Amino acid sequence: MKLHRISGRLLRCILAALTMMAALAACSRESPVNSPYLSGALEENTLYTAFVKRSPKYLDPASSYSTDETPYTYNIYEPLYGYHYLKRPYELVPRAASEIAHPVYLDAQGRPLPDDTPGERIAESVYDITLRPGIRYQPHPAFARKPDGGYAYYPLAPGELDDKFYLPDFPLTGSRELTADDYVYAFRRLASPRVVSPIYSLMAEHIVGMQQYGERLRERDRAQRQALPAGARDLPWLDLREPEGFDGVQALDSRTLRIRIKGKYPQFKYWLAMTFTAPIPWEADRFYSQPGMAEHDLSLNTWPVGTGPYMLVESRPNWRHVLARNPNFHGEAYPCEGEPGDRQAGLLADCGKPTPFIDRVVFSVEKEALPLNGKFLQGYYDVPQVERGEYGVSMLVAAGDSQEKAALYRERGIRLPTTVETSNWYMGFNWLDPVVGKGDTPEQAERNRKLRQAISIVFDWEEYINIFENGQAAAAHGPVPPGVLGYQPLPEGYNPVTYQLADGKPVRKPLDAARELLAQAGYPGGRNAQTGAPLVLYYDAMSGAGASPQFDWMRRQLAKIGIQMDVRSTDYNRFQDKMRRGTAQLFFWGWNADYPDAENFLFLLYGPNAKAKSGGENAANYENPEYDRLFEQMKFLDDGPEKAAIIARMVDVVRRDAVWMFGYFPMSGGAYQQWVGNAKPTQMVRNTLQYMKVDPALRLRKTDEWNRPRWWPLGIVLLLILLAIIPSYITLKRRERQTAFGARERQS
Repeated sequence: MKLHRISGRLLRCILAALTMMAALAACSRESPVNSPYLSGALEENTLYTAFVKRSPKYLDPASSYSTDETPYTYNIYEPLYGYHYLKRPYELVPRAASEIAHPVYLDAQGRPLPDDTPGERIAESVYDITLRPGIRYQPHPAFARKPDGGYAYYPLAPGELDDKFYLPDFPLTGSRELTADDYVYAFRRLASPRVVSPIYSLMAEHIVGMQQYGERLRERDRAQRQALPAGARDLPWLDLREPEGFDGVQALDSRTLRIRIKGKYPQFKYWLAMTFTAPIPWEADRFYSQPGMAEHDLSLNTWPVGTGPYMLVESRPNWRHVLARNPNFHGEAYPCEGEPGDRQAGLLADCGKPTPFIDRVVFSVEKEALPLNGKFLQGYYDVPQVERGEYGVSMLVAAGDSQEKAALYRERGIRLPTTVETSNWYMGFNWLDPVVGKGDTPEQAERNRKLRQAISIVFDWEEYINIFENGQAAAAHGPVPPGVLGYQPLPEGYNPVTYQLADGKPVRKPLDAARELLAQAGYPGGRNAQTGAPLVLYYDAMSGAGASPQFDWMRRQLAKIGIQMDVRSTDYNRFQDKMRRGTAQLFFWGWNADYPDAENFLFLLYGPNAKAKSGGENAANYENPEYDRLFEQMKFLDDGPEKAAIIARMVDVVRRDAVWMFGYFPMSGGAYQQWVGNAKPTQMVRNTLQYMKVDPALRLRKTDEWNRPRWWPLGIVLLLILLAIIPSYITLKRRERQTAFGARERQS
């Protein structure tokens, strides 16, 4: 009878353990037990992605200029223009504007000029930009009204802000329609001393009256600060709605914006595709200027307000940020055209459908790359990082190095498309250097040019790409990258100075050609023809050591024709100082385009932009009168055959002078789960979230499949524990009975 009771208790324990295992298994069907999200989250129309280490610092469009901020700013704010999501070369398209405005050109007396007027004769370009009707701001407390029509949260009463540290702490919200005055206000804010904008100096250089307006604002700001204690965070609102403003940016009516540009500057239209020029409602600026807002970290940097497809609804610094569909978004149709191959890739299947497709985007912090990659492979991130282009490339490299990883990626349907981006890496010769530079005499200039050409031939950039870029780049034949007017694809666009055609394909010229040029330069076999001294070139590096695989590779390239190389390695600050003073000889440099126009690359070789003379971006300090003259013609031209022809001539000039070894155009690559649709990698189009979509049902099925728990090991462990307990339990009960029986005998 007692053994029966014991076995009954054990049976109940076993049944309880089995019930617990069954419950856990049942839970895993609803959501994998290792899921980092709440139960049911994977079933929602939400895209999950990550940000690394820290939250974005600036979400104020006037200040934001960092790549990690763009997934938020370009999907919350709505500039006048944007880029076609699928077309390459990149094509400017209207966003908040109803169309791309063509400027009217004026002479010095304000009289209209024909479109084909030479750029140097144009005194002013006038852009009249019409806004789309019916665009409204997201719900925001800055617009909230009381029943009597007054603003609900302005002015805030003393103590009313005490318990508010989070925008949802303000229960009332409102909205209003976008007007041209909001763009006027945004341009004025760029000049405000209260806002640190990296674009202000450039805008002030080109927009009529903006420089003088900025000076007036600084005077107003100083006057307001005089009565305040030093270091005060709460400053009176600097209202920028004053009627005087400046003539360069005006609202002709509620839907027409006029911008006046000095002279002709065709590239100005690209700046209107950046969030620097996104609209700012004065109500939001006033709302965040109230006392206590800065102390509570409430500002446009933390809680932006826009008219774009998404709005920020949750922001927990350095942990989690959530974008949700803006209920007031006016809608935009998914594109119906793209580049060749897009239809086959399924990128045109949603032609004409309203965007955005995704309801929410959740950004979660990851401190290290390893857990981020692990969660992506588990299916818990749909995209590793929206704004980064290196994840797809690194995974392609990993797949090439490991058959196991390649099989895993194929099995999980991970897609890794790549594209060549509008950026470049090149090795430059300092034009001021006596050995590799321009030269003091025509004879020396010719010898130095042949030396640069010889070196350019022996540097095998295809090999460099395979070794150091894992094949994920394209060797450059000129300064203009793919996706930009002026780029010529191979074989037509090959560099005849360093390559020759073989069977219709460009191949690097033989070493004998380089040796011949080296001898003509006065260095037969790599030695000075007059003194016999070896030719030693100096590579100025921005790293801390004098030996690395890249340096060894460079030495081997020069050694092919007998040239020696010495590495002068310094820290980054000293390297920058060398570049500013023009004392480097050979250097490695890169450039990311601000906009997809050849001018944004060709200006890197424009003489007046020389870094040593003017502090510009011409790091090689290159100066060629023919090139500069062509640049001055090209910069005024609109896209078309004439501009393309001049770009081709400019490229020929720099190829002949060989002031750059053109290096390579890096690739960026996306990494997307199989349930992510309409995904196309790009580093120029920033509002990509608007076009992407997810299949939550497929995601839930696959994450459950990939993360299905194996309960049988736990069952074996429980069984072993029970088997170990049974003898001890029986022995314990037997001793208890014996003790109790002995005690009764003593009592009797």
